[in-house]
Amino acid sequence: KEISSAKKSGLKIITLCDAEYPERLKNIPGAPIVLYIKGVMMPEDSSAIAVVGSRRASFYGLTKAFEFGLKLASLGFTVISGLARGIDTQSHQGALKSEGRTIAVIGSGFNNLYPAENLELAQEISRRGCVISEFPLEEKPLACNFPRRNRLISGLSLGVLVVEASNNSGALITANFALEQGREVFAVPGKIDSPNSSGSN
Repeated sequence: KEISSAKKSGLKIITLCDAEYPERLKNIPGAPIVLYIKGVMMPEDSSAIAVVGSRRASFYGLTKAFEFGLKLASLGFTVISGLARGIDTQSHQGALKSEGRTIAVIGSGFNNLYPAENLELAQEISRRGCVISEFPLEEKPLACNFPRRNRLISGLSLGVLVVEASNNSGALITANFALEQGREVFAVPGKIDSPNSSGSN
């Protein structure tokens, strides 16, 4: 039933044993056995940088996320993020603006895409890159799913850029996964008295 429903939704399911499974992801601890993909993964996606940060970002953070997404994609990097509000959304949109590639990794099943307001963005990303999930189609966007999602964002990337993040931000979870996985970690400096930049600083 799951396979049939995925096909009807235009999704491809690949497993850890398939040749097209991303090589970089295959080598992380706890690599997902199954990936659901909408869109197409390309060989050039091996040159990828993740751009992550706060859902409640400042205008400065949103602007920088868009600019980095735009510039990185224009230089030939695939921009990876988590489709969340704020920094993630802007980094995807910057990459799309440059007509480069971007990948969204989601923390739910495709039938419960979150946040719902980014459904149109997800569709655009799937046409110009891909959307990826390790979760079954009906999986809800539970809070416990997002740290799991974050290890894939870093696992698919050469490095992670934290644009704006508070001390308890999910973006710092992604940065910690990146360090554990031997990836580079970068941060955009923010105002020294801004709680939104305390984690990234």
